[in-house]
Amino acid sequence: MDISRDVIGFLHQISTNAPNELRSIFSNFEQLYDKKLWHQLTLELHKLLDMPAAASYLIPLYNEFIIDWQDKMNQIMLVQYISRASQQCKDPKESLDFLVSNTEFLKEKKESKDAYCLSVMEAAHYKLIINDIEGCKASMDECEKILDDLPEIEPVINASFYKVSADYFKVKADYPQYYRNALLYLSSINIDDLSNEEKVERAYELALSALLGEGLYNFGELIMHPILESLVGTQYEWLKNLLYAYNSGNINVFNSISNSGEFLKESLLVNNLDFLRRKLCLMSLIEHVFQRTKEERGRISFSDIASETKVAEDEVEHLIMKAFSLGILKGKIDQVDKIVMVTWVQPRVLDLEQINSLKLRLDDWIEKVNKQTISLENDDDVNKIIVQ
Repeated sequence: MDISRDVIGFLHQISTNAPNELRSIFSNFEQLYDKKLWHQLTLELHKLLDMPAAASYLIPLYNEFIIDWQDKMNQIMLVQYISRASQQCKDPKESLDFLVSNTEFLKEKKESKDAYCLSVMEAAHYKLIINDIEGCKASMDECEKILDDLPEIEPVINASFYKVSADYFKVKADYPQYYRNALLYLSSINIDDLSNEEKVERAYELALSALLGEGLYNFGELIMHPILESLVGTQYEWLKNLLYAYNSGNINVFNSISNSGEFLKESLLVNNLDFLRRKLCLMSLIEHVFQRTKEERGRISFSDIASETKVAEDEVEHLIMKAFSLGILKGKIDQVDKIVMVTWVQPRVLDLEQINSLKLRLDDWIEKVNKQTISLENDDDVNKIIVQ
């Protein structure tokens, strides 16, 4: 076929002019294409994506080579290639046009809905860059509906969806949504694939969103995530310590960090200091309740809560009612005796220290049960009843 001769000729030409590290790969392209080994050819092609020397070849390879057999490729891998190639365009608008024009055919392929979603979300990334915020949101909504109906979703598609969603909510300053989507993005990738700079940036943004997010009163999932360790040894290590202080309700550590030079450089935190203090009081209350046994939770005095949360005793009732309204605690308040009876605490992801505390309480409970069992076994009256 003439097309085949043209393709082979193109591959031979770029192979001749390519750097030594790429020549063997381009030579393999010729052989695999000639033998119609499409799967092996696709895998060989993807080796280029992680090779800096190949960057300038990605678009020509698509236009002169891949387009000839793209319908035989794994369609998700095709979108991945086109997305990476689009990064070589001169500006985000051109990148968006290149990506959309070369993937729009997927919309009509019912068997390639997952690949279509990937292409839409990769395009949404560029829409966000060029400030087409509404276009990005429309793409997110479209893909969410499609993905909800798919029986199985490749991690690469989840990663793209949650990454763009997190970036969108970052632009909108919607901290809780950013927090949730960024964590879901991290759960969809191998974080070792991120550069050190990307890890630090993501950990930094997650820490800020956790602190500033309305309705976020447990940071256990973030604290236990290895991404947080990327802050160690950087100028943002204090943020990790601040998250631990919040998760354990440690007001003294917060007071120390909030007066530090590093904290005072963060205008977002400084401008929301009152909110941060109120949030810490609530998290201190949660931790205070969590550390108590079921029996102790049935009668917690206002004075104990005031001492633990560092609020005035006449403000304790308002603090408890706020916790009730947020749904992080349930119970009853006795205004006469100034006590609260807590019947439920919001489930939370525990850090290692909290897990150890729970273990100690379980050990204590087991010991009490064993003592009671032994006591009953030694009770003659009980034994007589059992015999009868």
